[in-house]
Amino acid sequence: MPTLSRESNHQTVITTFEVSPATCQDLLDEVRESYEAFIRHQPGFVGAAIHVNDARTRIAIYSQWRDRAAFQAMLRADEMRARMRRINALCRTFEPVMYDLTDTFG
Repeated sequence: MPTLSRESNHQTVITTFEVSPATCQDLLDEVRESYEAFIRHQPGFVGAAIHVNDARTRIAIYSQWRDRAAFQAMLRADEMRARMRRINALCRTFEPVMYDLTDTFG
């Protein structure tokens, strides 16, 4: 489960996808299956949340990793590279960006 805390020192990755309403569900299915079968089992994975906008044209994933190296190792795995090719075919663009948490408010 993602934790929003400056003390955690986790690597935050926010990945955004631009999709069409016609491919949104297919991409959601592919992403869910990727997390269920592969990503969540990778060393250093902390948690993730998947979001979709009401127009079904954007998907955002908030994920946390123990550190940058763990996330990068997952991306380099042969299985993930194959999954990313399938994901890429279902969207116009996607971009994973690493962030450092600076502040939280609650």
